[in-house]
Amino acid sequence: MHPRYAVFGQPIAHSLSPRIHAAFGEQSGIAVDYRAIESSREEFALALDAFARDGGRGANVTLPLKEDALAACGSLSERARRCGSVNTLIREGAAWRGDSTDGVGLLRDLSLRHAFYPRGKRILLLGAGGAARATAFAFADSGAGELVIANRTRARARGIADAIGNAARVHSCDLSDLEATAAFDLIINATAAGHGESTLDLPHAMVGSETLCYDLSYAKAARMFLDWSRIAGATRVSDGLGMLVEQAAESFACWHGVRPDTTPVYAELRAHFAALL
Repeated sequence: MHPRYAVFGQPIAHSLSPRIHAAFGEQSGIAVDYRAIESSREEFALALDAFARDGGRGANVTLPLKEDALAACGSLSERARRCGSVNTLIREGAAWRGDSTDGVGLLRDLSLRHAFYPRGKRILLLGAGGAARATAFAFADSGAGELVIANRTRARARGIADAIGNAARVHSCDLSDLEATAAFDLIINATAAGHGESTLDLPHAMVGSETLCYDLSYAKAARMFLDWSRIAGATRVSDGLGMLVEQAAESFACWHGVRPDTTPVYAELRAHFAALL
């Protein structure tokens, strides 16, 4: 049966993943059948089973299905097991193996396009969902000097901090309790605020002249946070388009054993979204 690949989520029609993987396939000389599949949480298990029966060999998973993807796995990569988050599924025999490429994708984008390296830096992570979990572990493993995880529900932020287990460097708090004692080197928005009507009311003093403000979302979904960042005085801002491309490349390598060149793919997408950044 011809191998198939897909991204699952809701909503999913806007996803750039089919376009990205088509470009990777063309670049690598690999015929890639990759499509977007809309699925609610209630429908996901059945949709994933049907996908596997129809030749599904690998899948990406986005909002709101990452927790469901974790539950669907028969085995996990070490990084997925540690961070408790899955965004990539690999078919192995009659079961799915889960992996997490969000963290490594973000780190690659930060280093390649922003010359930012976490070691010794003060980092604020807003949000505590699946992508935030992967991000938090990536920063902790990369030697961040201080990592503060803030979420509307502190218990979720504390759960991530406890899972990392470095109380001297990793802290958690409620979003409403954030205090600006000093500017952060990096502020990551991993909340869903830009996807709905909610807003982020944060102290501007957290942002210094050299602070990099980065939203894991891209295009219009990142605009609210990036606008806030500029008002707060940030001169370095970015959406998560680069992370999207880099995590996709990592997934592609998991499935096909080849890591594509992300530079031309990112450049094409950035030109398309230039007016929205």
